[in-house]
Amino acid sequence: MFNSEAEFEAALIKKLTDECGWDKKILRNYSEKDLIKNWADILFQNNRQIDRLNDYPLTEGEMGQILEQIKSLRTPVKLNGFINGGSILIKRDNEDDKAHFGKEISLKIYDRKEIAAGKSRYQIVEQPQFPVHSDIKSQRRGDLLLLINGMPVIHIELKNTNVPVSQACYQIQKYAGEGIYTGIYSLVQIFVAMNPEETRYFANPGPEGKFNPDFYFHWADFNNNPINDWKRIATSFLSIPMAHQLIGFYTVADDTDGVLKVMRSYQYYAANAISDRVSKTKWDEPRQRGGYVWHTTGSGKTLTSFKSAQLIAASRDADKVIFLMDRIELGTQSLREYQGFAADDESIQATENTTDLLHKLRSDSANDTLIVTSIQKMSRISKDARGGAMSDAIDHINTKRMVFIIDECHRSTFGEMMLTIRQTFPRAIFFGFTGTPIQEENQKKQNTTTSIFGDELHRYSIADGIRDKNVLGFDPYMVLTYKESDLRQAVAEEKAHVRHEDVKNMTDVQKEKYYAFMQLPMAGTKDPISGKFEKGIEDYLPADQYRRQAHQMMVVQDIREHWPILSHNSKFHALFATSSINEAIEYYRLMKKELPELKITALFDSNIDNNAGANYKEDGLEEIVRDYNERYHQDFTIPTFSLMKKDIAARLAHKQPYTRIDLDKKEQLDLLIVVDQMLTGFDSKWINTLYLDKLLEYERVIQAFSRTNRLFGPDKPFGTIRYYRYPNTQRKNVEDAVKLYSGDRPFGLFVDKLKDNLRNLNNTYQDIQQLFINADIPDFSHLPDEIPVKQKFAKLFKQMNEYIEAAELQGFTWDKRSYLIEPEAGDEAEGDTGEETVIDVQLDERDFKTMAQRYKELAPTKEETEAAGSDLPYEIDGYLTTIDTEMIDSEYMNSRFEKWIKELNLSGPNAEITKRAEAELHSSFASLTQDEQKYANIFLHDIQRGDVKVEPGKSLRDYITEYMARADSDRIHRFSETFGLDEEKLRGLKEMTLTEGNINEYGRFDALKETVDKGKAKAYFEKHEGRRLPPPKVTIKIDSALRDFILDDKCDPDIEEPEE
Repeated sequence: MFNSEAEFEAALIKKLTDECGWDKKILRNYSEKDLIKNWADILFQNNRQIDRLNDYPLTEGEMGQILEQIKSLRTPVKLNGFINGGSILIKRDNEDDKAHFGKEISLKIYDRKEIAAGKSRYQIVEQPQFPVHSDIKSQRRGDLLLLINGMPVIHIELKNTNVPVSQACYQIQKYAGEGIYTGIYSLVQIFVAMNPEETRYFANPGPEGKFNPDFYFHWADFNNNPINDWKRIATSFLSIPMAHQLIGFYTVADDTDGVLKVMRSYQYYAANAISDRVSKTKWDEPRQRGGYVWHTTGSGKTLTSFKSAQLIAASRDADKVIFLMDRIELGTQSLREYQGFAADDESIQATENTTDLLHKLRSDSANDTLIVTSIQKMSRISKDARGGAMSDAIDHINTKRMVFIIDECHRSTFGEMMLTIRQTFPRAIFFGFTGTPIQEENQKKQNTTTSIFGDELHRYSIADGIRDKNVLGFDPYMVLTYKESDLRQAVAEEKAHVRHEDVKNMTDVQKEKYYAFMQLPMAGTKDPISGKFEKGIEDYLPADQYRRQAHQMMVVQDIREHWPILSHNSKFHALFATSSINEAIEYYRLMKKELPELKITALFDSNIDNNAGANYKEDGLEEIVRDYNERYHQDFTIPTFSLMKKDIAARLAHKQPYTRIDLDKKEQLDLLIVVDQMLTGFDSKWINTLYLDKLLEYERVIQAFSRTNRLFGPDKPFGTIRYYRYPNTQRKNVEDAVKLYSGDRPFGLFVDKLKDNLRNLNNTYQDIQQLFINADIPDFSHLPDEIPVKQKFAKLFKQMNEYIEAAELQGFTWDKRSYLIEPEAGDEAEGDTGEETVIDVQLDERDFKTMAQRYKELAPTKEETEAAGSDLPYEIDGYLTTIDTEMIDSEYMNSRFEKWIKELNLSGPNAEITKRAEAELHSSFASLTQDEQKYANIFLHDIQRGDVKVEPGKSLRDYITEYMARADSDRIHRFSETFGLDEEKLRGLKEMTLTEGNINEYGRFDALKETVDKGKAKAYFEKHEGRRLPPPKVTIKIDSALRDFILDDKCDPDIEEPEE
């Protein structure tokens, strides 16, 4: 327990210096100037050689050159390249160095492979002084900076035991908003937020990036158990060599989206497991199996596999590292991602054909170490290289130490092609990456992932991913396009050989057969003892049952009905998976007709052969390409359909050249129809729904569902799946897949359904209601006074809003208070009765918006902040403070206002009926802000005194707005008079949306300060403080008072307010 932040800081420093490899000499209260000098000294020590600094120290001008390079790079992505580039160029201006004066020299700044005392310096700065953009404003101090070779690369913010770690995250975000991470501080790559019981770490998003709590990670052990104790964090995460490697190897500057990424713990363990296995490989032994990594889809396998290869290449434990993937993924996402991850000095080689591939495999150039190619191309090498010079080429390649890394290694085609590749390169070692390894239950050609690749090196299952909130859970729905009773009867009649009209006259044999089928379950099951499969009704349905137009129309109607809510009015995109190419074309044409408001296209194998149906496919493909070209002004053809695939993938993922496509709805793609493509290996956080009209099993279930579960933010709490074909069988398949791939512990795999979210909503509302009742505020008209009560309210309201957002996607609306919940299969097993239930929502929108208004008012007072030791006492979610509360039941409030006016005019102010109407009106004020309530009451008093006459057609809200605007205008005028400043300039600044970071842009704040009458200001401050003030103090107070008044609408430096 640390009740003091200072005690925690001292304990952490002692741990880092005593046990974790950091210098014992602590740099206390260093300013930016001190840090620059310290860096210059280290650069001098590490570059004293004759061909570098020639034993002459760096000058201020030379350090200025380095800082200019940093300033020009600006973003953490580019600065990561600067740090890991290893060296920098400067032009010598130290006249004492006559050999190099006026010449460019190279300085070594960092080597990610040099992890040793003497070669690298590891320093701790305690309470660093951050720069402020005002000579008058008070200094900002961080908690700890970790320096490697003098460069501040990790910033740690600490909180004591009683403060949630989220407040340390908030503090970092606040510093960034104030523009602190500039100059030498812009080198910070990783932020760490800590209290004694919890730690989060995340990459620096940079001056133009956004802080996203979804990417604030916990460190964990090899078995994915989160490490929270601060001592273990220090020794496992912040120690040397880990901290050094974290910057050098486990951060990635992703050029595809311009974001710096830091690896999660499971990615670190997997990459190291592969690198270690390669380092121990005995290259003379043939047919070695390296192993495989089981990391769930959406967990960043591409990044992990890249880092594995990078570690191997850097260690020089192999001559070639070859990424193998399916040609489809290679043509859409993966190659671009690998190239985006690569550092400036790394080359990722793609291959155009087998000849090019052979050339790169033979090459001894370091640029040809990392190669990306398709497994199809690699498997053809053996056939193409038979005989002659080609055979010699293979022999030469086999003298090299080769590592193959196979993405999506669960695919059945990979099993077949792997045999060919292994025969061609018998000394190579193979590693696989998959989110869904093939196991005994779903083995392919009597092979599992283990039998092909070897041991499991690391596991991070879908249950782990959902628990850690690295991926989202699923919300699947079985949608019936036929009545089950109709299907059961049709099958029974067919099997009993009886017509529908003759059922009453069946023979005994027919009856036995008929009733046997009428009692069958809809889905088939496997006998747990014998293992024999027993068919269900759906197993007897004809193959074309789901090709009928009636079924397809029901599917399209379901999409139409749910599209606005699920897609957030087309903010998100969806996939629609069909069973065949012909069906994809049929659905495309049907949706064009029935859903003209949606932007739809289709994607499938474009090869045209001479088989039956080739003309239908070619005609459909031509129509799809022509429509796509017309909509998006492209010029693709069937021969260039592969390029169209890339364009579709980029649109769905909002990647280049469509990174800003969310701002241009015309360029977006709403729905993509697929057969098999894009159901595995394709990632886009903008896809939140899968419509499924095909039957999937085991790994294909998890792969397809996982297209929807990438993190996005509050608007996407889960991925939604709606499936139509053989729905009961598909439900059973989903259950089997979950059991296989979550290790019988499907933690949060499927999110709560509507009934659960509504029940949780009611329970949480009751808890909040009780808080306010206990505080004698039953109408939520203002916040309770006690800080612990407000803390509890903040937590409960956030929970309640999560239930509401999830329920809204599942059918909840504010205009419907009662919900009939029909039973679903499996309800009884989960403890429900399996009967219809009615749930009445106790909360209405007016009360919710009223509570949202109170939540917005949770910003702490100055006294509360000081009492909490500069920490926010409430855990406030910035997203929730943006809830629109402007239109909270205005009609109701205005109706109460009109009723009161009517009774006031008819019965007089003291009549009982008028008082009751006034009480009703006051109760409606609860939904207003505290300021709005204040001016509403002033307005009512003005009416009662006869000072105001109500105008027809003018609402109460209009009057409140008018009174507040007048009061704000008066406040600005009084402030201007008090300080004798230019009122027009002040009004201009108040009308802008200003922050601490941009208040003095173009010198506008300084220009306003120049207009202040310093005599008036001195008299004002001396009167309020009761003492004389020297001019410098007055100047500081003027700056502070002006900033507070402009940036805080509630700030008023003790100037008289209008009385009610």
